[in-house]
Amino acid sequence: MKRLSVAAMAISMLALPYAAHAQFAKPEDAVKYRQSALSVMGTHFGRIGAVVKGEKPYDKASVEQDAMLVETLAKLPWHAFTPGSDTANSKAKPEIWKESDKFKSASDKLVAETGKLSAAAKSGSLDTVKTAFGGVGQSCKACHDDFRKK
Repeated sequence: MKRLSVAAMAISMLALPYAAHAQFAKPEDAVKYRQSALSVMGTHFGRIGAVVKGEKPYDKASVEQDAMLVETLAKLPWHAFTPGSDTANSKAKPEIWKESDKFKSASDKLVAETGKLSAAAKSGSLDTVKTAFGGVGQSCKACHDDFRKK
């Protein structure tokens, strides 16, 4: 039930105009917002990872729900990378703002890959999920390599 509430909240946030996401009272608010979205996304992606690695049994419904949440959450953090939000509490590299087209391309790639993961989860094929999971992981790693401080 709790996961459904998170999903409903995340989906309702998507219904808000994108401009609303870009308006933060302080740069720290933008950092907290994006870190929160990425953290929750990482939690659900990790749950799928445990299945992919064979650490947890495959349950189509659970994987499908986690993948749907990952897909939804992948759309949220990008509007919170506002100018001036590269604060001390942020792991964002200045390249995000210097190479904004490259960063946008990386975020778009993640959104596309999470869509593939969600579709794979609906298929019921663990092998298809494993392939799509790898695509999301590669997308995450590429963005972290280029745009996240260690």
